[in-house]
Amino acid sequence: MEYNRALAVAYAKRWAYRRNPQYYDFSGIGGNCTNFASQCIYAGAGVMNYTPTFGWYYISLNNRAPAWTGVDELYRFLVNNKGPGPQGVVVQLSRIMDGDIVQLKFEPGERFDHSPVVVDAGMGTPDTVLIAANSRDVDCRPISTYTYVAMRPIHIYNVGPQEG
Repeated sequence: MEYNRALAVAYAKRWAYRRNPQYYDFSGIGGNCTNFASQCIYAGAGVMNYTPTFGWYYISLNNRAPAWTGVDELYRFLVNNKGPGPQGVVVQLSRIMDGDIVQLKFEPGERFDHSPVVVDAGMGTPDTVLIAANSRDVDCRPISTYTYVAMRPIHIYNVGPQEG
């Protein structure tokens, strides 16, 4: 199934400075960025993966997969998913497209910290790739305006079939 990038971007632009009341707002307890990114991806994919623990789904605050709200968990799901839902691969920033994710690491260490959504891939450079994100709400912000130690661009190349 094809990933609908236009729907993902439209969702990101609609909710960049607000919160969709259908989802819990994690801003006060660690950040809402990956929850927001997952919502955007879901808008473009239309398929969740209900595999316990290792899937990617949101039913409620207390019934969701770790990958829905965790930066590294989302990465692991996207690059390893062979079943229902979005499937991704790490690429060079120059190969990123609208609706993809560019995860950022702000400090040295194992874990990445932020999952902004690409709303305009521009020329594929840090100055021209524009993102939207929650937690520190932004829309059309160049990646180059962040201070980061590592970047992980994730291209969504497919959506696996709906379960059932």
